[in-house]
Amino acid sequence: MNEQPQHPMPPTAHGHWLVVKALQKQPNALRTLHSPGSAEGELADLVVRAALHLDSVQNELVDRCTWAADGLTRVATGTAAANRLGILQTSSTQIDILAARRADAITHLKSALAAYQRATTPQAQRAVSVTPSPSRTSRQTR
Repeated sequence: MNEQPQHPMPPTAHGHWLVVKALQKQPNALRTLHSPGSAEGELADLVVRAALHLDSVQNELVDRCTWAADGLTRVATGTAAANRLGILQTSSTQIDILAARRADAITHLKSALAAYQRATTPQAQRAVSVTPSPSRTSRQTR
């Protein structure tokens, strides 16, 4: 069953979007799929928390970028004086830190999603999806 949202997701719902894309399920729906305390349930909880964390960091990043863009627009249109310390100087470090935190949060969520998928995929399907390693005969014929 595909649980795609009815409305477009806001730009701050990046973690939510990654979960829906990978699992075709809403993040909070994962918590109801497994017994509390089971390994799968714990992994589902990790995925949900990682998605929420990514959404939070994404929200902070969007807010900081929007604030900087608004300040630059006011200066460019002449409706505000340029800050003597520099608009970009005051926000660029925060934006860089938030961008790095977002990249880490994406990596963490993708890792949690991969672990969840491995744990919840039946072994018969995992065996089919494994990429075969190159044969030895192809190396010998070179």
